[in-house]
This record gives sequence, structure tokens and C-alpha cells, in this order.
Amino acid sequence: MQKNKKIIGVVLVDDHVLLRSGLASLINSFGDYHVLFQADNGEDFEKALHSGVVPDIVLMDINMPVMDGYETTMWLKEKHPEVKVLALSMYDHENSIIRMFKAGAKGYILKDCDPSELRAALDDITTKGFYYSEMVTGKLIHSINSLDESDSQVKTITKLNDKEITFLKYACTELTYKEIADQMFLSPRTIDGYRDELFQKLNVKTRVGLVMYAVKNGIINL
Repeated sequence: MQKNKKIIGVVLVDDHVLLRSGLASLINSFGDYHVLFQADNGEDFEKALHSGVVPDIVLMDINMPVMDGYETTMWLKEKHPEVKVLALSMYDHENSIIRMFKAGAKGYILKDCDPSELRAALDDITTKGFYYSEMVTGKLIHSINSLDESDSQVKTITKLNDKEITFLKYACTELTYKEIADQMFLSPRTIDGYRDELFQKLNVKTRVGLVMYAVKNGIINL
């Protein structure tokens, strides 16, 4: 007599409710997977986990308010390393892919992929522990090759630390530098240091240049 197959618990973290609901119905229709709950952003997801319901796989959107996919994936990697993250994005930027894998994601798919690819990604993450699509493999290979280029943006973004990326996100808002310092619990002088360091690293001269870099490389979504 065949043993009952284990049902894999999945959680969806995405601020687009309609898309999320559609994905939940699709995943539940696969049979081997069951959506345990859904969350609007990383903070909601983190609170829900405290109830003791820990999934096997998390489908993680990248651009979300309050706590985005990068931060949430890094938090999961530290607190629940057994949970596998499948990044879900509208964008195929090389830097977005690299940052998500660096944060701890085990796979990366686009929101407009075919249902068969989503199923394949879930199956691979369940059985192999990771999922690399042709799109991701091609982007990563290109990125690795481009690391030799002295002005490579990929090379630059991998050198940015978490504080610099946080500052870069705040720099894309209407907050003044002093207000950013308050938000990050740092002195204005330290914030000025982050700004000047990023000007040099990213080869830009103005705050507008910082915003353009952040948008182009998928760090923020306007």
C-alpha cells in the first residue's frame, strides 16, 4: 500500500492581492502543495510566523512596502534557514536576481511565467533544494563574466553593504538627509559619509543620480 505523499506547505508574500489570490488557487490545484497563508509584506509575514505555522516554501515578491523581499529573505535565512524562498518578480534585472540569491533565495521566477514553470520551480526546490531557470542561468553567467569589467554595475552593487542599500532607498524618498539620519538612528555626519561614499562608488554626483541608479538596478520600484 502506497504511503500518503507529503503535502508541501507554501506561503505567498506579495502586496498585490489579486495576483496573490490567483497564485494561491493555482498552487492549491497542483495537489502536492497547499497555501498555508498569505501576507502583504515581510512584516506581516514575520508576525504570522510567530504563531508557529512555518512553511516549506515561501513565494517572495521583491518590491513590497514596509519590509521588502530582500530584507525578508535575509531575515528568514537567519531565523528559519530550513524554509526555502522562491523569488517572484516582475523584473529580470541581473542585479535583482543576484541580490535575491545573495540574500538566500533558492530560485527566481517572473510573475508572467507559465503555470508549468511555477510547478517545475516548486518541484525542483522541493526535491533538489533550488531552481535555476534558463533565464536565471543566462543572467548569472553574464554577470559572472561581466565582473571582470572595471565599470561593471553588477560588481558595484555586490560591494554595497546593507546600510548603504538602506540609505539608497531612503535617498529615493522626499526625506531630507537629516530626516534620513533620524530614520536610520545615525548622525547627520554619518549619513553624509554614506552619501559621499555612494557618489564615489556609483560614479554619480547628485541625489538624482542615486535615484536613477536605484531604479535602473531594481533597488526601488517607482
